Amino acid sequence: MSEKNVLVTGACGEIGQALVQGLSKEGYRIVSTDLVPPAEAIRPLVAEHVQGDLVYRVKQFYDYDFDIIFHLAASLSSKAEIATEEAHRINVEGTMQLLMLAAYKSERRGKPVKFLFPSSIAAYGFPSLAEKQTAGRVKEDDWNTPHTMYGCNKLYCEKLGLYYSQYYGQRHLDPNPPVMCDFRAIRFPGLISAFTLPSGGTSDYGPEMLHSAAQGKPYACFVREDTRISFMAMPDAIKSILVLMDAPRQHLTRTVYNIDAFSLTAGDFRRRALDAFPGAQVTFEPNPRRQGIVDSWPEDIDDAAARKDWGWKPDYDVDRFFEEYFLPEIRKRYKN
Repeated sequence: MSEKNVLVTGACGEIGQALVQGLSKEGYRIVSTDLVPPAEAIRPLVAEHVQGDLVYRVKQFYDYDFDIIFHLAASLSSKAEIATEEAHRINVEGTMQLLMLAAYKSERRGKPVKFLFPSSIAAYGFPSLAEKQTAGRVKEDDWNTPHTMYGCNKLYCEKLGLYYSQYYGQRHLDPNPPVMCDFRAIRFPGLISAFTLPSGGTSDYGPEMLHSAAQGKPYACFVREDTRISFMAMPDAIKSILVLMDAPRQHLTRTVYNIDAFSLTAGDFRRRALDAFPGAQVTFEPNPRRQGIVDSWPEDIDDAAARKDWGWKPDYDVDRFFEEYFLPEIRKRYKN
């Protein structure tokens, strides 16, 4: 890759820490930003860390020359339902400010600034559980009716990315249009990291269950046993980001791509927990609000476009995820 100067927002989150580690191995010069100081795992890997509220910090980044912006900072689904206005400010205003920066820098440099936006299966929304269960594999343009503030924010920001990369100022009508930013988004399934603790996201019931089992603690799962959505190992999520950002623009037919790895029920997670940690105490006590959110998300997603356009393929199927990645690390963490 020729691009070397990058900004990573939300760098101290689960995806952020893993991404900074991956970028560091590729030789990038990384500027990170988050509400908190840099985590110990990434402190020596970043050239500079800017602490504070992103919405109020964006202006200072106009003095930097970034080749790529990885915008990970967000208010996640469960929290966003409690503080909807704050979630909109963080998720939408923060994204728009960065897109304006990327558009401005692209025009000034005469070279597109790449912009990676991690979207989510929360951008989908099914009107009923019955329709969800008969939908089959869901494509990017299907069922774009999110039921949550987080999902609405993600879907809107996908559209903002399309606007700022193709239509900003109606520049596509100009016979000699200036260079605009290169926006690319991935709709991630539930992501699971073996190295950072679950952060309370709506899809975190699976890893939370196994972390509790490894510690010998009881766990009451907040969704039904038959609840099924797609999941992915964090290394595959980081791989997908790096591969998509390295793909030539002319090979891409979309700005937003689904990616998929494996689909599991909450009951499947419980069985894995019992197999790995006999005697694990896992019960199911569905929370109506959180259950409703998960019920609106697809059981399975179609990632054919990503596979065709930029060669996406996960390294971890469900067995390899548990046996080679997740379980060895949490056993090591808890000396179990």
